[in-house]
Amino acid sequence: MKIAFVGGGNMASALIGGLLHKGYAAGDISVVEVEPTARERLLARFGVLSHAAPGAEIAGSDVTLLAVKPQQLRAVAEGLRPLLESQLVVTIAAGIRTADLSRWLGGYARIVRVMPNTPALVLAGVSALYARPSVTPEERRMAEGILGAVGSTLWVEREELMDAVTAVSGSGPAYVFYFIEALEQAGRELGLTPAQARRLSLDTFFGAARLALESGDDPTTLRMRVTSKGGTTERALRSMEDRGLKPLIVDAVRQAAERSRELGDELGRG
Repeated sequence: MKIAFVGGGNMASALIGGLLHKGYAAGDISVVEVEPTARERLLARFGVLSHAAPGAEIAGSDVTLLAVKPQQLRAVAEGLRPLLESQLVVTIAAGIRTADLSRWLGGYARIVRVMPNTPALVLAGVSALYARPSVTPEERRMAEGILGAVGSTLWVEREELMDAVTAVSGSGPAYVFYFIEALEQAGRELGLTPAQARRLSLDTFFGAARLALESGDDPTTLRMRVTSKGGTTERALRSMEDRGLKPLIVDAVRQAAERSRELGDELGRG
């Protein structure tokens, strides 16, 4: 399978690295990247060829993966129109709906939209995928295989759910980092060194997430097991509940989903 990336930034680099780690040949991967320094970096790091403008590498690809900023996608898509024949187009540009991308591509419909997240940079991401009806089962497997190189994947069958995905997992790492910041601050204020506070906070998050993944129990059950009656955990959680922390988090995620819908409207105009 030949894959042509359009855009060679962080997420494209993560995917390329993951694909090579999975055994893909560097010769089957090409990149269109306008920045000369980025092209040099891609060659030095991965041994993949990159080009300043789209051409034969797009026309000869099985999958063309669009990894540019959402604001750049319309211009990029319009430049790709004459090069597309039967390739699968995969887009990781946040917020851009497939109907708008299809229109910019002159009605081309073999499109899969993906929302990855930044832990893909360490091969620990999660990506949600949505395929337009004209995408074949084999093409769905191709898209899933590419994103599976940097973490887990799941499919949604209604595109509007991508706004929820964006709010939960796309923005989600920032919520986790925010909570880690708070844990670190509390640790420092209680007398731990910055290094101790960071180590305890990071390893606790990592361990708790791993336990939740591997135990098979739901988070409520796991939380209750840690919460002894009259103990320290119970007092901490009661303080959070008294301040309405959980509803606040739920509302924040809803706000992110609403902003995702708004951005889809704004970016898809024209």
